[in-house]
Amino acid sequence: MSMSDTENLLKECNAGIKMGIDSIDDMLPSVKDNRLRDVMKECKETHQRLGSRTHELLNKYGDPGKEPHPMAKGMSWVKTNVRLAYDSSDQSVASLLTDGCNMGIKSLNKYLNQYSDADREVSNITKDLIKSEEKLVKDIEEFL
Repeated sequence: MSMSDTENLLKECNAGIKMGIDSIDDMLPSVKDNRLRDVMKECKETHQRLGSRTHELLNKYGDPGKEPHPMAKGMSWVKTNVRLAYDSSDQSVASLLTDGCNMGIKSLNKYLNQYSDADREVSNITKDLIKSEEKLVKDIEEFL
């Protein structure tokens, strides 16, 4: 187990969780279907729970964590808001969510491989986050 890998993976997870929660919050006001809204809220709650755990562990290591990259966050916000201004349908929301989840899944798997010496607990948190993203993609397929 490498402390550096553990902390780096924690930071990436924490930043990704923040990005996911912000994106869900940006899109929720546009959602019309109650089932889609409920699925999104469930995912947000899972992200918040995992975010709390990553934050606790970061505090344990004396690490303040990491914010999402400003460029990525800004581009995500612009893409979401421009698209929803043009088309605020549930189909558009589901499409944006699917794209975001797929990017998150790809990044998290990359970080799992990159920080392969991370502590098992942190690796498991990362895997739970990936499962949450995969579940959201599956749950919203009907809205695409």
